[in-house]
Amino acid sequence: MLRKISIAAAALLSVITINAQKNKNSQPERPRLVVGLVVDQMRWDYLYRFYGKYGNDGFKRLLNTGYSLNNVHINYVPTVTALGHTSIYTGSVPAIHGIAGNDWTDKETGKNVYCTADESVQPVGTTNAKIGSHSPKNLWSTTVTDELRLATNFQGKVIGVSLKDRASILPAGHTPNGAFWFDDSTGNFITSTWYMNDLPQWVKAFNSQNLPEKLVANGWNTLLPISQYTESSPDNSAWEGLLGSAKTPVFPYSNLAQDYQSKKDNIRYTPFGNTLTLKLAEASVEGEKLGGDAITDFLAINLASTDYAGHKFGPNSIEVEDVYLRLDQDLAEFFSYLDSKVGKGEYTVFLSADHGGAHSVGFLKEHKITTGFFGEGMETDINQKLKNKFGVDKLINAVDNYQIYFDRKLMQDNKIELDALRDFTIRELEKDPTVLYAVSVDKVQEATIPEPIKQRIINGINRQRSGDIQLISHDSMLPPYAKTGTTHSVWNSYDSHIPLIFMGWGIQKGESNKAYNMTDIAPTVSSLLKIQFPSGNIGNPITEVIGK
Repeated sequence: MLRKISIAAAALLSVITINAQKNKNSQPERPRLVVGLVVDQMRWDYLYRFYGKYGNDGFKRLLNTGYSLNNVHINYVPTVTALGHTSIYTGSVPAIHGIAGNDWTDKETGKNVYCTADESVQPVGTTNAKIGSHSPKNLWSTTVTDELRLATNFQGKVIGVSLKDRASILPAGHTPNGAFWFDDSTGNFITSTWYMNDLPQWVKAFNSQNLPEKLVANGWNTLLPISQYTESSPDNSAWEGLLGSAKTPVFPYSNLAQDYQSKKDNIRYTPFGNTLTLKLAEASVEGEKLGGDAITDFLAINLASTDYAGHKFGPNSIEVEDVYLRLDQDLAEFFSYLDSKVGKGEYTVFLSADHGGAHSVGFLKEHKITTGFFGEGMETDINQKLKNKFGVDKLINAVDNYQIYFDRKLMQDNKIELDALRDFTIRELEKDPTVLYAVSVDKVQEATIPEPIKQRIINGINRQRSGDIQLISHDSMLPPYAKTGTTHSVWNSYDSHIPLIFMGWGIQKGESNKAYNMTDIAPTVSSLLKIQFPSGNIGNPITEVIGK
């Protein structure tokens, strides 16, 4: 009897030991794949403005089965593409992560710096160095995608895809398996030697299909009968821009195929740019076997045609509405593909935006809402006043990102003090009726500017890369280059209020109207994956989304 008990006890001990060893060696539970979908220039209200025309499997699938955060804002200025993508993936702000704009002015040399330009790398897949010589070298902080690579000892794969170089490079971080963007000179997706010396076979195979040409072959007409686009202004509104060779901004765009042949970037302004991007994303899942094993992979996708169409036509155009209705269909197909390839419930998706977009000036004027153009002729006018005061011409070197940069060499050569120059310039700027605030970047904290504007200025000013004076315009004042269509950059809700929805593995179902920031996305994903927060992170996990 004792012998039987001893044998049973030994057997039980053996099972406990084996299970303990298994638990000791097992990895934390994680999804097979994380997909970041950043819809360029997507205002939060697009989720509901076009809701009645969305199908059940795209945006509505996200809303009805995921967790929607309805009060998420960008917590810095300026609200532009490179900053948005970087801040989503770093959980940080320009003051820390170093990406101060799509481009900025080097204070010492006075030269323009594009956020991802890198002369030390070579293009791969094209001979065009301007289009292909890009990398994340200007990014100071790690991204959630970097942290996933580090946490899995570089076994988890990361891929970034976009029509835009900056929107594939910055989300993918420093250490991805690849970042790919569209080359307007060839119609192919390319990369640089930062990542590899030759395109992967799956990218070559994708490029060989000549899919862009096929997508635009039949032109662009509305998905639904045009009479059903009741959420938008009439076709051929005066504030819309022109696409390609079109003489008027009206459907159908029958010359799109020919326009693409003459200038391949025309596809960017149509819904087919999003279709193309998602097809490349599917090819990356297949080619890199993303989500194919228990080690989590990450696919960072930027859908950029929404931004190009917004800039061209404005938020109230039938063109923009059609782009979103077609994107809804594309998302439904993409989710269905992930269900079949990775497994429903085996992947996590978040959808957000890098920024929103203002209503067009012409649209607002037609509806008697105060608007106008901000800073028209400002640089010339202030430079003349500075010349009259200090005796030196062109002391303002650049006005970029709603910031004024002074010419350091002219200041040094003529012994002009920065404080004197700034104080005089601010006094003159405050006489401009389109300027709400003008403040020295060194004195924001003590300025009489209300929250949240003050904190957003502080978060957006990068000591080494930003300008000397920050400008804040009155509501609905657009820069003079946006005579048609629209743009973005400011703190106001139309630019800063963005969608954020999580869906899939590990995500609760529901919605919230609590206030959150863009910088909360990366730590939420990090917490879900049980990995370290990005190095410059200032955000906090949205615990109601992940239930912990």
